[in-house]
Amino acid sequence: MDLHVSVDTVRKWRGRFATRGLDGLKDLPRSGRPRRITAAERAAICALACQLPTTTGVPLARWSGPELAAELTKAGLARPISPSSVLRILAEHPIKSWQYRSWIFPRDPGFAARAAVILDLYQGFYQGKPLGPGDRIVSVDAKPSIQARGRRHPTGPPRRGQPMRVEHEYQRNGALALLAALDVHTGTVPAAATPPTTGIAHFMDLMSQVMSQEPYASAPRVFVIVDNGSDHRGKKAARWLRAAWPNAIMIHTPVHASWLNMIEIFFSIVQKKVISPNDFASLNDLAATLLGFTSRYNQTARPFNWKYTKADLAQTLERISAREQPQETPSLPQAA
Repeated sequence: MDLHVSVDTVRKWRGRFATRGLDGLKDLPRSGRPRRITAAERAAICALACQLPTTTGVPLARWSGPELAAELTKAGLARPISPSSVLRILAEHPIKSWQYRSWIFPRDPGFAARAAVILDLYQGFYQGKPLGPGDRIVSVDAKPSIQARGRRHPTGPPRRGQPMRVEHEYQRNGALALLAALDVHTGTVPAAATPPTTGIAHFMDLMSQVMSQEPYASAPRVFVIVDNGSDHRGKKAARWLRAAWPNAIMIHTPVHASWLNMIEIFFSIVQKKVISPNDFASLNDLAATLLGFTSRYNQTARPFNWKYTKADLAQTLERISAREQPQETPSLPQAA
C-alpha cells in the first residue's frame, strides 16, 4: 500500500521505533492548548450538517454555523461550542450546509429523444443523415422584460484605485424584449428586434427578417431551434412557420431545456456586456444600445464551440435518475 510519504519521513519513524520501540511511535508532547473538541463531537457536527434540518425536527430551511452549534448543545451531542469552531471544523471536510444549489428533473417524457435531435443538428446530422452543404441552423428566442433603469445620479467612470460607481436608486423607464436569431454555423446574429413585448406576431416578424435574406431564402432547409415559449409553442406555430417559408423546419427543445438553445449563450453575453449595470435614460436608449451591440458583435462573431453530445446527455440523465433513488442518511452519534 502506497502511503505517499517521503524517504526522510520513513527514516525518522524507523529511528524512533529502533530507539524506543512502540512508545517511539506515539506523538511527542506538543506546545499550545490540547484539542478541546473531541473526535466524537467533530463527527457529530459533520453528521448533523449532512442532514436537512426538517428531518431532525428543526424548522429551518438550511443550517448556519450558529444554528448548528445551538442544536448540537440542545441535543446533547456536544458540549457548548462556538459557531466559529463549528465552521472551522466543517471547512476541513468541506461541508457547506449553509449553501444550496437547485436542480430540476426533466418532466418531458420524450426529453432524451427531443434533445437528441438538437444535439445531432449541432453535430451536423438530422434523422441520422449528414446535413447538406446548403442547410442552415438558426437558434431563435426572446429575452423578455429588459428594464430601462435610469440612475438618479450619473454613473461615474473608474478611476485609479476606484471602480466604476453606479447609483443604487433608479427610475423605471419601461421595459422591452430582445428577439434575436443566431446562425449556428457562423455565430452571427442575422436578425434582432426590440419590441415592447413578445408574441407570435413579433416572432414571425423576426423570422421574416431572417428568411428574406441570403443564405436562408434559398437554403434547401433552415432548421429553426426554439424553446416552448408562448410565442412559438407547439405544432400550430410550426405550421405557421412552414406555411410562410416552406424550407423552414421548427425544432422545439424539450420542456425546461432552454439551455439546449444556443441563442441563450448570446443572451448571456448581452446581459454581461450591455445590461449590467443597467443605466438607460429611456427605452429608445436601451433599444439603440442593444441593436448597436448586436452589430458590433457580428463584426467579430465566431461559432460557439458546442461540445455537449448525446453521450453526455445520457450520462446527465443517468446521474439525475440516481438522485431519485433513496439515499442513506448519516446517523448521529448517540449522546452519552
